[in-house]
Amino acid sequence: MVKRQAYQPILITDASRSQGDQLNSRQRRYVLMMGIRVACIIVGAILVGANAPLLWLWLPLCALGMVLIPWLAVLLANDRPPKEEHRLANRFHRRHTDDTPPMSLTAEERPHKVIDVEP
Repeated sequence: MVKRQAYQPILITDASRSQGDQLNSRQRRYVLMMGIRVACIIVGAILVGANAPLLWLWLPLCALGMVLIPWLAVLLANDRPPKEEHRLANRFHRRHTDDTPPMSLTAEERPHKVIDVEP
């Protein structure tokens, strides 16, 4: 039996993901990490209640998870992709200035106004 793979569209642009997609991805990652934190709390409570062997090892690991995971979750939830290079290029590179004077028009090329004077 041959398994069919899910349809993956071909990406033909270098455009970044939309802000809505980025936000949804960050929200899902945050909820997943907070779920892991809740699991650490529950496992720690079960280990204490069951008086598990090596409790001195497991409780600090659970506590470390309960402290570090929320911090990492907030950092990752607020993380956005870096701005594209061309957006910042003009701020850090000196602009090339042309030292030649602008071309001037001759008298014949200049537009002139026709003034109607009525007597």
